[in-house]
Formats: sequence, structure tokens, C-alpha cells
Amino acid sequence: MAGDNETHLRDRGENNNVARQPFLIGVSGGTASGKSSVCEKIMELLGQNKIDHHQRQVAILSQDSFYRELTPEQKAKALKGQFNFDHPDAFDNELVMTTLKLILQGKTVQIPVYDFVTHSRKEEFVTVYPADVVLFEGILMFYSQEIRDLFQMKLFVDTDADTRLSRRVLRDITERGRDLEQVLSQYITFVKPAFEEFCLPTKKYADVIIPRGADNLVAINLIVQHIQDILNGGLTKRHNGCTNGHAVQRQRRTSESSSRPH
Repeated sequence: MAGDNETHLRDRGENNNVARQPFLIGVSGGTASGKSSVCEKIMELLGQNKIDHHQRQVAILSQDSFYRELTPEQKAKALKGQFNFDHPDAFDNELVMTTLKLILQGKTVQIPVYDFVTHSRKEEFVTVYPADVVLFEGILMFYSQEIRDLFQMKLFVDTDADTRLSRRVLRDITERGRDLEQVLSQYITFVKPAFEEFCLPTKKYADVIIPRGADNLVAINLIVQHIQDILNGGLTKRHNGCTNGHAVQRQRRTSESSSRPH
């Protein structure tokens, strides 16, 4: 599978003047549900993690990169674990929209880098080059209708609360320098209520629900097969009236009955 995609990549690379119109996939789910792990597994199974960033056909973005700049007062609260990073207002949705629109135009984009230790944006940026498929993951990817409607496929990673809490505790202590009391207090005060109010209700918008996250290889392999069809040119007309996962499937059957353009 990976070899086929790498061969196709070389063919695509011979004509860099062809504008790419990416297929956008939104990936949502609660904190530490395994969203990024699912995206990374998809990338791995497609063989894209071994390819240079300039030429990858699949790109991954995270909503975590789009946290707003905090005021001094908000930053002081954040350092004490008293700021709600799971609320919709914590994200710079205007920048998310601008970025997604540029991606849809086949443009190279600059993605902010957020420092979770200092609760601020770093001065550097990550460059994301045009790709055929873009996975955009985050806890509230489906909350804003304006953003949600841009995704042609929506995935929801569904992992039980105990597993998510244990993962978050380990991550925040080892990677973000928090102490256990602060992590648990923040979870009870902000994370759990925000999940129930803002994230969980958006599960109904998902085209595919993935229980157990990256451990669910059956679901991930089905998604990988669909992305492979896109990479191989089976859905080159996908932007003509295709707005959701069901439309994708109908068009896929049509395209499979005709000759592939690549």
C-alpha cells in the first residue's frame, strides 16, 4: 500500500504546477481520546511519514496550534491551572478559517507553534505544503458550523473517560510540567464540563465514529482505503457537489466504473 502511494507521489511530483484541491477530514473527540494517534496511524499506513514534508500527499494539522494569545491576566490564571482551554473562546477560529481557506486554494500555509509550558505562541512557525488530503484534529473541530461545513469527512474518536483522564494526567505531568493536583483540579473544573457541553454534542455530526481510537485498526484501515482511493485519483471530481462522507461514497462508486485519470 505504501509503495503504491510513493510511486504515485513521484508521478505527481513531476508536475508541480498542478494545483491541488485537498480533501479535508476533520477529526474530533475528547481530550486525550487518541485523535493525534489516529491521524499518525493513518499517515503511517499510507507510508506518508517517510516522505519529505514538501511532497507529502497527506498533511496533519492540530487545533492546539490555534490557541489565542492570552492577556497578562489570562496567562496568570493559566499558570495556576485556572484558565479554561477547553472552551470554544480559547481558540482563534478566525485564523483557523483563514488557514483552511488557503489550504483549499492549494496554498502553502504557516502554522503557529503553541508552547503549553508558557501558555503562549512561539516566534517560529511550521510550514504546511499543499497536499491531497488534510487531516485537521482537535477537541472542538465540529463546534463551529462555519468550520465544520468545510470538512468533506468528519471522524469522531470515542474513548472512555477513565482512559482519557489517565492519558491526560500522564501527558500533562511528563510533557507540560504540571503537578497531579493541578491536573486533576483543571480536569474537574474545566475539562470534563467543557467536554460534556461543547465536544460531546458534536459527535452527531461525525460521518464515522472510531471507538478505542488508534487501537481500532478495522475502522482505521477502512478510512485508509478511502484516502488511498483519493490519492490514486479515484475522486478527482470530489469537489463537485461533495459535502459529506455519504456524498463521497456515492461518487466513489461512479468513479470506480470509469477509467482512472492517473
